[in-house]
Amino acid sequence: MATPEQDDEVAGVLTAVGPRLRALRRRRGTTLAQLSETTGISLSTLSRLESGQRRPTLELLLPLARAHRVALDELVGAPETGDPRIRPRPFVRHGHTFVPLTRNLGGVHAFKQILPPAEDPPPPPELRVHEGYEWLYVLSGQVRLLLGEHDLVLGPGEAAEFDTRTPHGFSNAGPRPAEFLSLFGPQGERIHVRARPAATRSEGPS
Repeated sequence: MATPEQDDEVAGVLTAVGPRLRALRRRRGTTLAQLSETTGISLSTLSRLESGQRRPTLELLLPLARAHRVALDELVGAPETGDPRIRPRPFVRHGHTFVPLTRNLGGVHAFKQILPPAEDPPPPPELRVHEGYEWLYVLSGQVRLLLGEHDLVLGPGEAAEFDTRTPHGFSNAGPRPAEFLSLFGPQGERIHVRARPAATRSEGPS
């Protein structure tokens, strides 16, 4: 079952397809009528696809890729094969800004999260429960973490990890934006962090 972050990632990719198709067609000087004749896709469908009113499907994208003589990856904005760079697409959820640092749809996901300054007085974080395991590391500011019966304020350099089936919530505990790194994985995929003695630095990870 996809996580809300995965749903946002997929939705972001699909939303960008329409403007990309329109820009590609105009750059090539092709009209919608000409493209309709070449692909066999109706004018109304092409128009709705470019405006984002029609969800792109493989059946629509394949003939469009052939008509524009581009790879299918170019239409959906996929990274070049073998390119390790991540091109984050930030999104906002519950007032928090998420910057995805991984592009895989399975396994562990990494995010940079930015919390806006706390209100005065700050409301308590909204508690949530879901499957998974999370690790976080505070980069700047102060992050309030409610976790079960615990009410903690974490500062720069502090980390926490927990089972997300425990009621939990985050908020900014200070007057400035707070930033932290977050690793989230399905239940059972826990993050282990340890410092190795200097004498064993050449050894591989266990």
